[in-house]
Amino acid sequence: MKLENIFTIVLICLGICQIQAAGTLLETCKDEKEFKNLLKTRPNLLILFSKNEDGVVKDKIRLFKEVSVEVRNLATIAYINCDTLKKVCKKLKINPEPFEIKHFSEGKFHKDYDRQLVKKSIISFLKDPKGDLPWDEEEDSKDVVHIKDEASFNKLLKKYAKSDKIGILGMFYAPWCGYCKKLKPDFSAAATELKKKQVLAGIDVDLTENYGLRKTFNITGFPTLLYFKSGQLQFQYGGENNKDSIVEWMNDPQPPKPKEEEKSWADEEDVHVTFLTDDTFDQFIELHKNVLVKFYAPWCGHCKHMKPVFNSVAKQLKEENSENIIAFVDATKETKLAQRFKIKGYPTIKFFQDGKYAWDYSERSEEKILEYMRNPTEPPKKEEEPEWKDEKSHIFHADAQSFASFIKTKKHALAFFYAPWCGHCKKAKPEITQAAEHFKDELKVAFVAVDCTKHQSICEQFDVKGFPTIIYLNYGKNPKPYEGGREAKDFVKFMKNPQDPNSAKSDPRDDWADFPGNKHVHLLDDSSFDEFINSKRKVLVMFYAPWCGHCKNMKPAYALAANDVTSFVPGSYLAAVDATVNSQLNKKFELRGFPTLKFFENGQFKFDYNGGRNKEDFVEFLRNPVQTKSEL
Repeated sequence: MKLENIFTIVLICLGICQIQAAGTLLETCKDEKEFKNLLKTRPNLLILFSKNEDGVVKDKIRLFKEVSVEVRNLATIAYINCDTLKKVCKKLKINPEPFEIKHFSEGKFHKDYDRQLVKKSIISFLKDPKGDLPWDEEEDSKDVVHIKDEASFNKLLKKYAKSDKIGILGMFYAPWCGYCKKLKPDFSAAATELKKKQVLAGIDVDLTENYGLRKTFNITGFPTLLYFKSGQLQFQYGGENNKDSIVEWMNDPQPPKPKEEEKSWADEEDVHVTFLTDDTFDQFIELHKNVLVKFYAPWCGHCKHMKPVFNSVAKQLKEENSENIIAFVDATKETKLAQRFKIKGYPTIKFFQDGKYAWDYSERSEEKILEYMRNPTEPPKKEEEPEWKDEKSHIFHADAQSFASFIKTKKHALAFFYAPWCGHCKKAKPEITQAAEHFKDELKVAFVAVDCTKHQSICEQFDVKGFPTIIYLNYGKNPKPYEGGREAKDFVKFMKNPQDPNSAKSDPRDDWADFPGNKHVHLLDDSSFDEFINSKRKVLVMFYAPWCGHCKNMKPAYALAANDVTSFVPGSYLAAVDATVNSQLNKKFELRGFPTLKFFENGQFKFDYNGGRNKEDFVEFLRNPVQTKSEL
């Protein structure tokens, strides 16, 4: 190495702080200027402050030296002697007795370190400084057996394999899951009450080390509670999610009671559509000149969302004495019809005329469907789009033969399962293509697309239920659902660090930053929602998805309305929730599509808002929040 290069490196090191000794990366500063440079250049910084290096402080310095080496590519560890840097400590209002530990993020004070002073806890904190306290560090969880990896779980099963009295209840969870956070205190309290009688274990299956367990036990939702005895899985937990119920159930474990079968759509009240089956379909179609048929699946969110729309149209057609018919076919039961008409996704809408299939139909609004059924005419034919695989890009288009062999050579692969007709897939396609372009020179990173209308076996292998479904794989193993945003920047951010549980999450402030008035839109999440709603008189909440086109179109007006409401409608507020990352609220309000707007008054949900989407519409509504006819 040239002398001038060595000299430059030395100057850079001295310009920030000094590394104390060989074998450690602990940094120290000799003056205020070096401290400011440290803050400026170290985005993830943990500092130990003290007035001397005696006694207990000496032990902490030794600990920080060890940690500094472990986190060398993740964070910076530093030590500041307040006798030497009195001005720095005075400005920060630090008077260590005998020491204080503070975390700084992007040059600003973040928080006092509040975890255990052991290597494992410090490293865990620096991996996610803004995250919650790990469950295994919570004081009331000391009687829960915290599983660190698959080997320790198997060891636990083996330990009690010969016991005919002690069973194991495993809670498979993800740290970000709202329902898991809510259950943890009750689960911990139950573990304490059942101590030495039964075992309650917590397994974080969001950790890479536990992906194998996630796959073995088919963990697809959180939390999942499974009961083990004699070293084997017995059945799923069948009680309620509270301490007393867990204790009672563990004293007499029984399989969960079968759920009552969901009522068939055809058996619901006030139904005006006609339900057809494999046996009745052909004769009915022959007897009626114009029939619009929706092929659906009972579990499909879009189908449920559209059900009242079609039912309302059918009712109006009857009232007008129209001979044109709206019909439904449950494609999960009437499998012959589903195969015959090649139903690949839900809902699929087909129009039949003079006893024969005529064309597919794509409109979704009540007004347009009613207008169409009053005078059915063939929609203009669209030019056939070229297949995605024929477009030039850095996406690998896989089939049943090439998928497995390709992804097993890639350290990081993001698989995009889609259907060509799917609107959400079409919107995400240019974004994921752009992300693939970003990584075109990374040989171990791949973006893979699978057309599920052609390669069903792969999609069935990954239990694809809707489109698009996006899954991350590591050398073809440990599949993990991707739950982040669907813009290129979101995919890029995730693929830069797929093992980070926060890498897929987009900052909601970024979703609104470009819209004037955005500072008056209150961004809520699973943890802040109830407190905010309960403390305000009137709140209109927009539940959205970052990738949703209708949401994007509505945001400018919504932000401007928030600004006006703050000034002219006292006691009223506009709020927003990213429903793609706040699963607790998503499930609580049974969100089926985006955007969904809900009105709350004095802490109580009143009704869904289905009014206009201009600034004036939102402001006028909050001046006089009356439920319109379409909302009744």
